Amino acid sequence: MKTTLFMLSAYLLTFCTHTQSTEEVKNEIRQAEKDFQKMTVDKGIAEAFYFYAAPDAVIKRENDTLIIGRENIKTYYKNKHLLNTTLEWAPDHINVSQSGDLAYTYGKYTWKALKDNVEPVEFTGIFHTVWKKQADGSWKYVWD
Repeated sequence: MKTTLFMLSAYLLTFCTHTQSTEEVKNEIRQAEKDFQKMTVDKGIAEAFYFYAAPDAVIKRENDTLIIGRENIKTYYKNKHLLNTTLEWAPDHINVSQSGDLAYTYGKYTWKALKDNVEPVEFTGIFHTVWKKQADGSWKYVWD
């Protein structure tokens, strides 16, 4: 009887537990990136960077400044100099850890702003984001 229960348990663990493929995880990350970018348009950059940040997220900005934590990231993006801005990006590359709980993306971004609220300026560059799967199954960035 014990052998039968053991074999049944092994079968259930092997065949009934769905492990996501790398492509499935990449699709989740691709969708998270799209939703994140869309939220910058719909709710603003500060709210989007807050929502998609893990609690201990870190962003690196001008002069190698590190902004640590969701609340500090939101405060950073609420700066009056960043209010009249738009941000567009899409990943050119997505890589997923073997365990499927970490991923990174990189690609091109375009940042548009109004200098002194009058003159339009545009910056382009390359972004790099590290994503971590959360306990609830959502993806949040830990580094941007």
